[in-house]
Amino acid sequence: MPNSRFFFVFATLPLMIGACVTAADWPQWRGPNRDGRSAETNVDLDWTDGAPKLLWRTTGVGKGYSSLAVVDGTIYTTGNTRDGQSVVARKASDGSEVWTTAITAQAPKHGSPGARCTPSVTRNRVYVIGSDGQVVCLNRADGGIVWSRSFTKEWNGRMMSVWGFSESPLIDGDRIICTPGGDDALIVALDRHTGETIWASASFTGKNGKDGAGYSSVVISEACGVKQYVTFVGRGVVSVSADDGSVLWTYAAVANTTANVSTPIIMDDYVFCSSGYGTGSALLHITKDGKGLKANEVYFLDAGTLQNHHGGMVRVGDYIYCGNGHNNGMPTCLKIGSGEVVWGGKMRGVGKGSAAVTMVGDHLLFRYESGELASIAATPDSYQLKGHFMPDHQEGKSWSHPVVVDGKLFLREQNVLMCYDVAK
Repeated sequence: MPNSRFFFVFATLPLMIGACVTAADWPQWRGPNRDGRSAETNVDLDWTDGAPKLLWRTTGVGKGYSSLAVVDGTIYTTGNTRDGQSVVARKASDGSEVWTTAITAQAPKHGSPGARCTPSVTRNRVYVIGSDGQVVCLNRADGGIVWSRSFTKEWNGRMMSVWGFSESPLIDGDRIICTPGGDDALIVALDRHTGETIWASASFTGKNGKDGAGYSSVVISEACGVKQYVTFVGRGVVSVSADDGSVLWTYAAVANTTANVSTPIIMDDYVFCSSGYGTGSALLHITKDGKGLKANEVYFLDAGTLQNHHGGMVRVGDYIYCGNGHNNGMPTCLKIGSGEVVWGGKMRGVGKGSAAVTMVGDHLLFRYESGELASIAATPDSYQLKGHFMPDHQEGKSWSHPVVVDGKLFLREQNVLMCYDVAK
């Protein structure tokens, strides 16, 4: 059971994307610090009097569920186009094409077909992972391919289930960190300039989950003063040494056998993780254990209390905000120290299905699978809905995370890209 007397205040841990861009940009999965939080402040996200103005809508970005990177006025994403699975660059001003580069000869075949990866963008390169397991480096200026490697052919990589590789790569200085899911290459570090292997991590076994990569993406932790890469794979949450890829600690209780999706939340010497499919959530305390590290379970919340299927979680101070429930995005505020649901948890909200969550200023944007976009105050005081609207185009399952840059709200809906004015 959670200990209600357990209390702490976390510092913010910045994540680095190599040779990058300004704080106002959104250069990778879940933003500048890979935590789902935007640095935008001059925005109006109160939609109680109506939806924001649609500035433009365009097509041609391809089929898929990938979110967006936005850097220096250019949008980057991935999608299945007529030429194969492609990386797409569009102008943020009007959605017009900058370049499109196919990274596969044809669209990969797997469950729920389409691209999944949010590109990672540096000063002069774009890095992506195709849903077939191709990890590719492209020139940012013209989309030319610099190098490409294959998870499956080179590292015997595999997913824990049938929906294709879904990772967004981490750029850390001169390295790219990604997760093939192979027995001898669960996670790999590559030279981001050449694609050469720096190290590969061995996999681990356990009674929970399945072998292979999960649907999560790697984040950086400095727990106990040790730089490490943390992600959620088939067998559970794993941490490996940034120096050599050796496994530092694992935690399996939160894993399921279908899909482990949500990116873990890193907080000093703590990690919060959650999984759907009737599993639950856990707070872990990372401590020294002889010459190594150990993950200690502070508490475990069963699926009836909190399970984030997919769509992610956002931490603000001592609280986590997310959608709760398998295939549900019921708005929820959780007190991290105690595991107490402060508000929500069983509240349906204005849309249906899981919710992709992005924080902008002091608002949370919940984009429901059914398409509705809700603005919710990021406060533990109470659930406060600040308006909602249905975007101009919706089809299938709206899983792509919303992105706000330079007073503009960007929404990807399969082959369609939309831009709304949310500037004050």
